[in-house]
Amino acid sequence: MKTCDFVGLGFCSNDDLSLLPEIPLDSKVQIISHTIQGGGPAATSTVAAARLGMSAGFIGVVGDDDAGKRIISDFNAENVSTEAMVVRKGKTSAVAYCWIDEPTGKRSVAWSRGDSPELEPSDVSLELVSKARILHIDGHNPAGALAAVKEARKRGVLVNFDAGTMRDGVRELLPYADILIASEAFARGWTGRDNLEDALKVLSEIGAKVTGCTMGENGSMVYDGGEFIRCGAFKVKPVDTTGCGDVFHTAFALRYLETKDLYECQRFGAAVSALKCRKLGGRAGIPTRAEVDEFLEKN
Repeated sequence: MKTCDFVGLGFCSNDDLSLLPEIPLDSKVQIISHTIQGGGPAATSTVAAARLGMSAGFIGVVGDDDAGKRIISDFNAENVSTEAMVVRKGKTSAVAYCWIDEPTGKRSVAWSRGDSPELEPSDVSLELVSKARILHIDGHNPAGALAAVKEARKRGVLVNFDAGTMRDGVRELLPYADILIASEAFARGWTGRDNLEDALKVLSEIGAKVTGCTMGENGSMVYDGGEFIRCGAFKVKPVDTTGCGDVFHTAFALRYLETKDLYECQRFGAAVSALKCRKLGGRAGIPTRAEVDEFLEKN
């Protein structure tokens, strides 16, 4: 099996995206533009790793339907290894339907997991995990993810946890995170603290090397040894914000391998997120490393 520096494990889907003049409720609007592309938090994060120059592979589950075939095809087109993907015969794959508001770039998403059973520990390629530099998880497929993070801990692989949504199995995964960056909703919901600074202090007690949260257009915040490190978002007019958080997590972890400067990691992540907003969908706008470096030189 191919060795990959970045291994993502989690949710993957086939996304149908429409850019609209407004998101309608009990009314109709004409679509401005439309695209179909792969989606899912960990899946998009893994594509970002490949775009940014890392060898990347994904561990996830699909059905043998047309959506599943397209998910795998999209990965292959991005040079993401699919050797460790699990295809469930006679089952359906996850799909999502996304409406993006053209004036603001904000979105509404309706999704289905399909009927493919989630990853079991026996489905996970521990060989692929053991040789990685980064294992990225999103909280989905928790039984399989738990087997993977245990192997990663044993082998000294950096575990990057995108804590976006509270779901079953997350509690068992959290202690294995080296980089734990949560959404505002997760940070507040998990800790019961409305104040984000207080929430990060509580999350830091889990024991990750890095604890932080993403805050959308307000940037990100990391709590480090009693100090809060804040980094604003770059001001751009977004076409679509889908996937901004996903690519931030990848960029932060990649830069963390290169430098332990947390503000620099946040700034690099902010640049990748800003550039991603240029195009419709979670993946189309993901930049190359050269584009990010050029952007940061000018901003």
